[in-house]
Amino acid sequence: MDARFTAEQEEIRRTVRELLLKRSGPEDVRAAVRTAEGYDTALWTTLAEQLGLPGLALPEEYGGVGCSVTELALACEELGRGLTPSPLPATALLTAPLVLALGTDRQRHRLLPRLATGRLTATLAVPGAALATALALTGDNHGAWAGGGRAGGVQARRSGDGWRLYGEVTQVLDGHSAGLLLVAAHTGGFARSRTLLFLVRAEATGLVRVRQTALDETRAVGRVQLRDVPAELLGEDDEADVPAALADVGDAAAAVLAAEAVGAADRALERTVAHVRQREQFGRPIGSFQAVKHRLADVYVGVQAARSAAYYAAWSAGVRGERVGGQALAQALEALRTAAAEGVQFHGGLGFTWEHEAHLYVKRATADALLLGPVHRLRGRAAELAGMFGGDDEEVRG
Repeated sequence: MDARFTAEQEEIRRTVRELLLKRSGPEDVRAAVRTAEGYDTALWTTLAEQLGLPGLALPEEYGGVGCSVTELALACEELGRGLTPSPLPATALLTAPLVLALGTDRQRHRLLPRLATGRLTATLAVPGAALATALALTGDNHGAWAGGGRAGGVQARRSGDGWRLYGEVTQVLDGHSAGLLLVAAHTGGFARSRTLLFLVRAEATGLVRVRQTALDETRAVGRVQLRDVPAELLGEDDEADVPAALADVGDAAAAVLAAEAVGAADRALERTVAHVRQREQFGRPIGSFQAVKHRLADVYVGVQAARSAAYYAAWSAGVRGERVGGQALAQALEALRTAAAEGVQFHGGLGFTWEHEAHLYVKRATADALLLGPVHRLRGRAAELAGMFGGDDEEVRG
């Protein structure tokens, strides 16, 4: 097997990196997160319409490029290097694949071409902090994470020929700005309890959205309230296997987000190495001290191992169908946490200042672990899927 990237894949990486070096520096990122949307809309237009990033992994018949998860991972790795805020993860990793997997032919042709060109942004809204559970990254997703008929979450009921949703969802990626919401809601009562996905337009009556203060400003999140909101069921009927579709999408998304975290870790390490070569102590650069070399060498090994895992997971999701995205994400998040923490330490007092970029990488590592992990649960689920503990899931949980 030839594990080298193709010329086209290298071109994607190079093109995205060159664009972001020009238009997504530290000051650009700081300015972007303070906009109403939480990202640079002009840069997003360039990434979407000129480079086609939202449609990289979508079929050509729906306006996509027809590439695989690997190409999307390479693009997101570059976005991660500069912590570039964008609606790409929510739109291309979470929402578009679900529309492709579960949507009717009419829904696909109506929505996917707009998502592929970036004219329409979208996000997946799941109750509370249940995103990792819904995507089957930290455990089985057949439980009652969407509400289960109890208070909280989102409930759906039939209303004539359509559906109505009511409830609240917090911590929704780009929930305050996305043009389309894909909402996971509980329906069926006690007898036929199940989770379904519903399409909600941004201008729907009864929909209230507010941007929330986030630990990581480069990952904009919003709170969504649904007050008897009209919604459209995703798919032909209410018998779709939503948990299976979410698990498939979750594994591919985890692989791409792992690559994004690797990009951030690599950049954090680059900044630290450049700093220790210049900062002097006792008349010599601190990078010349053996202890510093050893610690940064350990960080380097961790980043490279995480990169290999992320690339393999992305390739597996597109070619082999092997579910290793969660395991790769765990390794990447740990590598990012270590690289960011060491970066702050080696920058000394400068690393603790608000003006320096070091703290942004610490916040990205922490926020991603809260949103998609934590790391030990990602690894625990990967071990379950690999059968390391023996027995079925019930025995493992017991």
